[in-house]
Order: sequence, then structure tokens, then C-alpha cells
Amino acid sequence: MSGEMDKPLISRHLLDSDGSLAEVPSEAPKVGILGSGDFARSLAARLVSSGFSVVVGSRNPKRTAGLFPSAAQVTFQADAVESPDVIFVAMFREHYSSLCGLSDQLAGKILVDVSNPTEQEHLRHHESNAEYLASLFPTCTVVKAFNVISAWTLQSGPRDGNRQVPMCSDQPEAKRTVSEVVRAMGFMPVDMGSLASAREVEAMPLRLLPGWKVPALLALGLFTFFYVYNFIRDVLQPYVRDGKSKFYKLPVSVVNTTLPCVAYVLLSLVYLPGVLAAALQLRRGTKYRRFPDWLDHWLQHRKQLGLLSFLCAALHALYSFCLPLGRVNRYEVVNLAIKQVLANKSHLWIEEEVWRMEIYLSLGVLALGTLSLLAVTSLPSIANSLNWREFSFVQSTLGFVALVLSTLHTLTYGWTRAFEDSHYKFYLPPTFTLTLLVPCVVILAKALFLLPCFSRRLSRIRRGWEKDGAAKFMLPMDHALAQKTSHV
Repeated sequence: MSGEMDKPLISRHLLDSDGSLAEVPSEAPKVGILGSGDFARSLAARLVSSGFSVVVGSRNPKRTAGLFPSAAQVTFQADAVESPDVIFVAMFREHYSSLCGLSDQLAGKILVDVSNPTEQEHLRHHESNAEYLASLFPTCTVVKAFNVISAWTLQSGPRDGNRQVPMCSDQPEAKRTVSEVVRAMGFMPVDMGSLASAREVEAMPLRLLPGWKVPALLALGLFTFFYVYNFIRDVLQPYVRDGKSKFYKLPVSVVNTTLPCVAYVLLSLVYLPGVLAAALQLRRGTKYRRFPDWLDHWLQHRKQLGLLSFLCAALHALYSFCLPLGRVNRYEVVNLAIKQVLANKSHLWIEEEVWRMEIYLSLGVLALGTLSLLAVTSLPSIANSLNWREFSFVQSTLGFVALVLSTLHTLTYGWTRAFEDSHYKFYLPPTFTLTLLVPCVVILAKALFLLPCFSRRLSRIRRGWEKDGAAKFMLPMDHALAQKTSHV
């Protein structure tokens, strides 16, 4: 086949320029690869650079030999499966039957299935690709592995991609053998059990951000609500009441008013489930009862909620920087200057407003900076470099500081508007008053839990104490029995 799909992911020049891909020691362990596609080429390059002797089986070795590292031997499929004990099957499910003629040569071999079905194929077939391959070659041991690793990750190395390689098989010895290959390539094997788990393993690459669905829908719902609310107050009300057309505010101004509302509420929703969990433990008097499913799922989605909050806050900052560049702002400045001249005012200065805006901007910058720190430490590469106390301090303590700063930022923005009748348009309160409800509840509850009567009881519960006395901590009288008791 000709065209763009024919171009290899790894160029011949790159393979020849890497000295580690040019020669392999004669005593290197030998593995085989059946297939000559992009993944097979990337896999061969990674195996050669990891010290393996690679034999590639192709239906047309002369045409594909130039696409593989010079250290890899490219030959016909029948010759490629003779000597290696571990053979990677890098081809699509519909081509498995073409290997049935090699059944005798493949007997007793370990076949590593690296294929992935499409979403339609996954729904159509009741058995996984690996199980189907095992049914075609009952004398072989099939191991499902490497299907979650992309060709790009194989090229660039595990440092730039996911290190984990889920794998499953019915034979523990075969899994140990493949695990050694996985570790030699710089990845980390994860045992998923028997080959019956292959269908679950093959479903992993088909999932599109499964942990982000609920947080994203929640953020979208909040954005829609606040956008419509601000539209009614800032655009529709002046048009209905005074006949003024302010629909020009829809692309920038209304969006910029909506984004901080969403960011603020999402940030409060990050810490609200922790407050509810603490209250539930205090009421029950134990930590050994499961939380309700809705609260458990809420706790598991806090990271996604926090990152979406940071995204909305960052977009709000960018939109705010863009506001002075618009024509609307320039016209408003000119109109204000004309009004000042007509009113014979040579100096316009309101001390209270100056201080309010300075404090408002400063608190906003501090809140965004703290949120940025939270977002950075949530990255796995950064989080893995922190111990538990450091990570807890950043995500819990600094996160609560960010919530307090955001609250002060909002209060400084609103100032006295909540008490002025002119800001109640269509009898609707200012938007910032709605956003303050959940964060103020979280802050007050956090402050309440800091009181000694609550904090000590909560600390005892989290250390294993129970209200009904079911958990008793008594040292045994017998000295011999005492030495067998765990002191953890």
C-alpha cells in the first residue's frame, strides 16, 4: 500500500544513527515478532535497544527489512518462529487465522498478544482477542500485554509515557517470563490475573477519560447556569427595561463574569465532601463504616474538580487581561472623559474604590498562584517526589488557603453591592452572592472542626476509636501473648 500510512514512525536514518540499535551481543535472549506494522517496528527498536536479539517474521521480508533496525533479523514468518520462545503477535484479529499453518512450529511457545479491538469489535465479539488467539493455538501459552502502550511510547521510552503494562495469562510461568522482558524494556508489569481478564485489559485503551465525565458535566452545567443567569441580569434586563442593546457583552464580558463563578464553586466542591465525611464520622462515632456511594465517588473526583477549577480561573485571568484591548473599553473611557468635562470635574478620584480594586486584584493574583501550585503538585511526576506529609500540606492546607483567598477576592469584588437595590435586576441578587453559599459553608465547617471538642474526637475516631466501644485497645496480661500482638 502506498500513501501516508506507509511511512514508518521510526525513520531508517534514526535507527542507523543510534549505535545501540546497530549491534546486539550474540548471547542476547532472542524474541520474535510476527508483523511489520508501525507497532511492530517500534517494538523491535525498543527490544533491540534493551539488549534482545530480535527476529521479525513478515510475509514480504525484502520490502519491510529496511524499516527495521539493522540489528533485527527480518525473515519469513515460518523462519522467525523457529528459535525464539517468546513471540509477539503484532497483527489484527482478522489476520490470526493466517498463522494457523505455523501451528506445529508454534507449539509450546509463548505468544504475546499486543492487539487492540475497535469499540465496535469490542462490543461485537464476546471473547477477547487474546482468548480468540488461544483458541486457535491450544498448544501455545497466550499472554496479553503491551496493548496499552503506544508506538510513540515505545520509541521515546517509558519516561515520556505510562510505565505500567497490564498483563494476564493462565500460566504463571509465562507471565514471569514476559514480566522479565517488560522490566528489561524499562516498563513495570501489572498482573491482571488469568486470561479471562484480557477483555477488561483490551477495554482500557477504549476508555476516554472515564474519571472526567462527571466533573466535566458538572462544570458544564455550572457554566450554563451562571451564563444564563448573567445574561438575564446584564444583557436582557437593560434591553427589556431601557431598550439598550448590550448583546455585545455575550462573547467576552458575560463569559468573563461566568468563569470565576464556576471556578469558585468547583473549588469549594473539592473540600465539601471532606467536610461531609468528617461530619458523618463524628455522627457515627467510627471510621469502619463505608461512606455512601455518592460520597465515595465524590471524594474520588476531587482531583478532577480542582483541575477544572484551575482551568476556569486561568481563563478568567486571560479574559480579564483582554478586556482593556476591546473597543468597548476604549469607548467607555472616552465617554467617561466627556462626561467629566461636561460636569466641569477636573479631578476624579474615589479613595474607597481605589483601595477596593487594589486589594481585589492582589487577592485574585494570590488565589490564582495558590491554585497553580495545587495543579502542579497534582501531576504524577511531581506528586511522586513528595512524601505524604508534603503532599497533604499542599493539597489540604494550601488548598483551603486558596479557598479563603478566593472568598476574600469575591467579597472585595462585591463590596456593598449585595445591599444596594439597584443591583437586584429582575429581583435577582448579584451573581457573587450565589457563589458564596457553598464556600462559606465549607469555611465555617472547617473552622468548627478546629474546635478542641470536635478536633480531638475526630482525631480519636481516625485512630481507631469507636463510640460504642467495639474497638478495645487492651494489652494482654500474658507476656508470651503480648509478644505476638501487633503494635502497629
